[in-house]
Amino acid sequence: MADTDSYVKWAAALLGSMSAEWDAELFVLDTPVVVSGTQQTAAVAGSGLARVTRVAYDELAERLARERPDAVLVAARGPLVRVVTRLAAGLTPRPVIVSGLPGISIPATRKALVYRTQCDLFVLHSRREVREFAALARDRGMEQRFALTRLPFAAQAPRQVAAESGGTDLVFAAQAIVPRERDDRLRVARLLVRAAEADPSRRVVLKLRAKAGEHQTHAEQDALPDLVASLGPVPANLVTSTAPMSSALDTAEGLVTVSSTAAIEAVARGIPVIALDVFGVSSRLINEVFDGSGLFGDEDDVVARRFRHPTPSWLRDNYFHPPADDDLGVLLAGLVARRREGRLAPKPPLARAGGRVRDAWERKLVLGANDRSASGAAALAIGMPLRGVVRIVQRLRRPRAQAA
Repeated sequence: MADTDSYVKWAAALLGSMSAEWDAELFVLDTPVVVSGTQQTAAVAGSGLARVTRVAYDELAERLARERPDAVLVAARGPLVRVVTRLAAGLTPRPVIVSGLPGISIPATRKALVYRTQCDLFVLHSRREVREFAALARDRGMEQRFALTRLPFAAQAPRQVAAESGGTDLVFAAQAIVPRERDDRLRVARLLVRAAEADPSRRVVLKLRAKAGEHQTHAEQDALPDLVASLGPVPANLVTSTAPMSSALDTAEGLVTVSSTAAIEAVARGIPVIALDVFGVSSRLINEVFDGSGLFGDEDDVVARRFRHPTPSWLRDNYFHPPADDDLGVLLAGLVARRREGRLAPKPPLARAGGRVRDAWERKLVLGANDRSASGAAALAIGMPLRGVVRIVQRLRRPRAQAA
């Protein structure tokens, strides 16, 4: 089950990469940020997954009960993972519940763990990610089982050498919230114009995740196409694309990004990369993972197209470990065997106050109008005023805490 663009792409590629012994289907869940039909087509393209069905939340419990799946992959943002996992855990017999993150997941975060407390298996994509999440779980006293597998759309990428493929495009992988500030995003827009003007014979492709009006996993402010247009006449060789990333890379000389997972997809194809570091290196920019990779570069490097290949030592620890290290298939098969034998131990949700009212409140928050239950409406009527009071109290306490 998935809903947003990045999670649909990840789930489709992961399911499509599984061995033939698995009978896999993807439910695209109707939420306020669900992919459009165009986004869904692009996200599923090349995954090898044949069965994709759009499902309303009201239908989900019945569909799962009828399918009686051995395992359910909940591929979504954390709050929705918690809601759907709670639903799946109520099935009898309950399926193995799997979740994960669709791209670069360094640094490990407590929230990612908290939202997936009730999941049996947490999928990650590098030895470093597994190491850091396992350490965080130990430090927080949280029990979780982690599985390692290569990023599926990177593992499936056809190997090529950009110089031999004839690619000439500079592809910039845009991100909705990186960088976040308007001035920084305007700086990116100016850089794209400058790179296009430096060589009118070669294209600069602004690769977008969504068209205007379409949703993304993260809400975007100050869209780059709008900022580019605000600078004046757009060079003819600066173009936008919402095609699948795999298609954009087919004609790429190199890829530029701040921290998009597209960098991993490009590296998998032998296409050089510049990880733009002019805004710094921090967890907020999701680019700490590139430390030691040799991929960092500045604006002058982008304009001159001085793309880089990563260092071998970085590759082994970050997304390009040997396939033999992958253990997702083994761990998942073991959990399914336990389920079929009636030995799959239940995993309780994270303890918190509120009971069923809290459950209904969380469901209503993530589903919005797509939750048509009476309990959701009642929880919203009670919860919104309470949340307002809590926030006022927190604001009043903050100056005292800072003073202390």
